[in-house]
Amino acid sequence: MDTSDRPARLAVGVLGAGRVGSVLGAALMLAGHRVVAASGVSDASARRAADRLGLNLSRPDEVIARSELVLLTVPDDVLPGLVSGLAATGADLRGKLLVHASGAYGLGVLDPAAQEGALPLALHPVMTFTGRSDDLTRLNGCSFGVTAPDMLRPVAEALVIEMGGEPVWIADRDRPLYHAALAGAANHMVTLVAESQELLAKIGVDHPGRMLGPLLSAALDNVLRLGISGLTGPVVRGDAGTVRKHVDALILAAPEAADAYVALARLTADRALAAGLLKPEAAERLLDALGGNIWT
Repeated sequence: MDTSDRPARLAVGVLGAGRVGSVLGAALMLAGHRVVAASGVSDASARRAADRLGLNLSRPDEVIARSELVLLTVPDDVLPGLVSGLAATGADLRGKLLVHASGAYGLGVLDPAAQEGALPLALHPVMTFTGRSDDLTRLNGCSFGVTAPDMLRPVAEALVIEMGGEPVWIADRDRPLYHAALAGAANHMVTLVAESQELLAKIGVDHPGRMLGPLLSAALDNVLRLGISGLTGPVVRGDAGTVRKHVDALILAAPEAADAYVALARLTADRALAAGLLKPEAAERLLDALGGNIWT
């Protein structure tokens, strides 16, 4: 599709050509924008800039000078220092769109640059990026958590749609909770599944992933469609004896996982009780089996 005749095509710079920055830059290129410069500090960033953006790495000040839209795609802990540094060095930020892709931060982290005339946007793709070739296609249809000043909302919406995403507006004050919800679901799920695979492998299951795949796919489908009402298993059934056996087995086989199991079982019981899926007397039996109070 020819995008060269679209209005408002921008010169894009990428500060941090890592997994996220190189993908977002490539997506903007597909929409007809020009990625003119990129910076990075690792050999992997250099490879991604070359492979995905067709660029050699430049200095950050050169990226800023050549760009109309600048992607700040660095780790969360680096972002505040980067923005403050750009403002302190006197980089000409006037009228430039400054876009970060952090889920945890809102617009406040961009305030030092905004005071120098930059136009701040927070566009967070709700997707995991592994550095594989399919990262770009995963943007198609994925949500972006978007925070923008009122006057820039149309710009933010257009950029997300051009990258293949769906904008979802997040209030600035809600960004930390928004990101905690996403990380809690996606990141902790990976840890839980990896732990389950290791436990199954420990007892001789040759292909743990093959065993878990259909079960986990069904469980994910249930919760996305039905919420907590899609819960199954021994906790919602009130099978306290089974839950106690689980805890005892984990203490012997993987004591570091036993505490996590107990904490999650308590949370599960608490939510099931609140939803009317678990009777109070069954909750009391689970409480005894778990060795603590699910309401504390």
